Amino acid sequence: MAAEHTLTANEYILHHLTFLSNKAPTGVMDFSVIHLDSVFFSVLLAVLFGGSFYFAARNATAGQPRGFQAFVELVVEFINDQVKDTFHGTNELLAPLALTIFCWVFLFNAMDVLPVDLLPALARGVGIEHLKVVPSTDLNVTFGMSLTVFILIIYYSIKCKGLGGFIGELALQPFSSKNPLLQALLVPANLVLEIVPLVARPISLALRLYGNLFAGEMIFLLLATLSLHGVAQLASFSGWLYVVLQFLLAFAWAVFHLLVITLQAFIFMVLTIVYLAMAHEHH
Repeated sequence: MAAEHTLTANEYILHHLTFLSNKAPTGVMDFSVIHLDSVFFSVLLAVLFGGSFYFAARNATAGQPRGFQAFVELVVEFINDQVKDTFHGTNELLAPLALTIFCWVFLFNAMDVLPVDLLPALARGVGIEHLKVVPSTDLNVTFGMSLTVFILIIYYSIKCKGLGGFIGELALQPFSSKNPLLQALLVPANLVLEIVPLVARPISLALRLYGNLFAGEMIFLLLATLSLHGVAQLASFSGWLYVVLQFLLAFAWAVFHLLVITLQAFIFMVLTIVYLAMAHEHH
């Protein structure tokens, strides 16, 4: 920590934004690079979510639920109501998928509320120089989730409507004509108009989550740079003022950020339900 206080604000922020990777990238897009910290925390939070809910289910009792069981039932009912309000078909995957997305993404986002130097400092104690602890600030993670949703959209669109029906949705609307020749001429325009919003779905899902959480992380880091000045000048009143100001601002932002992390998890879940509901619709 003492060595870190000698960093400039720019060096401090860049250090905290560097992933723990298996190798340095050789270009803008190097798919051989694995962000080990993102993988570790994603799996850890998945085990935490799955294990805790499994424990609650195995130890559930009849009657008035209490403690963690009451919390789990509240979350499950809330997600189930969202699915019922949006999706009117039959799909046994959708509700568990929505529950998993909401809880997993919320846990991803909640890591952003931890003090920015807490886990990185512990990692340095065991010889790990870089550690990013918020998986949703990694585009690889957010795109991995959104592309999975996109694959499900394509799968259920073809399963429910057939390959011809799915292609017809893209090629025969919004412009249509009873004249076969004119309809054929309208196909290229229809494809452009329909494919663009289809492809935009996974991109918007990934970038919305990433952008909001990355912005929140940057604000925490910018606030933390105030303490860099303060700790270096603790012998003066201005140094203590920096430290107190940083604590108050970080606390206020953390309280507000709790709303952001919950809202982003909810939006990702709801959009997934909406997109899969659209994939099941025939009109």
